[in-house]
Amino acid sequence: MSATLILGLQWGDEGKGKIVDALSKDADIVCRFQGGHNAGHTLKVNNEKRVLHLIPSGILHPKTVCIIGNGVVLSLSSLLKEIANLQESGIEFADRFFISKNCSLILDSHVAIDLARDKQEGIGTTGRGIGPAYEDKVARRSIRLGDLFEPSTLPLKVDKLVNYHNTVLQEVYKVNQLNPESITKELLQQKDLLEPFVTDVTELLKESHIQGKRIIFEGAQGSMLDIDHGSYPYVTSSSTTAGGVVAGSGFGAQHISRTIGIIKAYCTRVGSGPFPTELFDAAGDHLAKVGNEFGSTTGRKRRCGWLDLKALEQIVFTNSVTELCITKLDVLTGLETLEVCVGYSNDNQPIYKSFAGWQENIESCKAFSDLPKTAQEYLSFIEEFLGIPIKMISVGPERESTFSD
Repeated sequence: MSATLILGLQWGDEGKGKIVDALSKDADIVCRFQGGHNAGHTLKVNNEKRVLHLIPSGILHPKTVCIIGNGVVLSLSSLLKEIANLQESGIEFADRFFISKNCSLILDSHVAIDLARDKQEGIGTTGRGIGPAYEDKVARRSIRLGDLFEPSTLPLKVDKLVNYHNTVLQEVYKVNQLNPESITKELLQQKDLLEPFVTDVTELLKESHIQGKRIIFEGAQGSMLDIDHGSYPYVTSSSTTAGGVVAGSGFGAQHISRTIGIIKAYCTRVGSGPFPTELFDAAGDHLAKVGNEFGSTTGRKRRCGWLDLKALEQIVFTNSVTELCITKLDVLTGLETLEVCVGYSNDNQPIYKSFAGWQENIESCKAFSDLPKTAQEYLSFIEEFLGIPIKMISVGPERESTFSD
């Protein structure tokens, strides 16, 4: 059986977690394949809000197996805290949660470098150590989860890496150094708690595919933050586009037959970087307030703007998107006029197409035909411009506020 890939097509915060949660009830496996705890997937189930940073959104469905692939960089303290919080609420992890032994680890020294660097360079990272951890992975010096089970060599590897970090911290950023022995001690304590979950994820995915299991791959961050295809250097440090699945899980691309691209009905961005359709007026204030646009990981206020279809055109091609999901359509309710970017002028200014807004509350809509005519026209234009059908529409924060059409 072929697999499904779910990706955000903008700068993140498109509502991927909610959609993965909605589809997971019919899935056997949900796999996260890149990023770290800089991601934040907010789910609202039975009026209870849950924010997941590392664990796939399928964890809320008791029969769904959740996997963290090798492309994810792990903060073990954050992961263990997330597991404990979910276990306290009655969610079981035994025999349904697995982590790749090849995941690179985020150490305290990675966080220290990230914070010191961003203070100087102002890229706008989450300060969670993600970038420095990926740097060490590419440089072939990272500590991987499997290294924790080699106690004779782990202290030597940690000493070597943290001493390198200490040189950078002291000589480049003029900040305090960290103790390698303390870091090693903490890692060994965490090892025992995580040991039941560690496995060869690529083999597990291969066997599951052979058995005809239904597999969902869950992307973190958004495609426009991709290290290769995003607005560099204002990007994340991993491959957030479709190509990241193969590298971050070992699952072959030909086995993925359905790619769902998730688009917020407008645009948001956290941190620095270009944002051509950003708004600084009453419409932007409306989107921020009604959409509750604050980062689930950092709490930072998101920049808000109109939907940019011209940028999405390339991202849809890069990801081989087969269908679209539109989220937070309800946030547009109350605006008199909507604008959509359909191109750029010679001086890179957005060229807009205008649409009439709607005033009706749409949160109870269960089908495309239930939506106001102006909302239908807005969505139909998105489909026509991108050449991809809209198969799912979200009209509210609750799990039930999403319908297929």
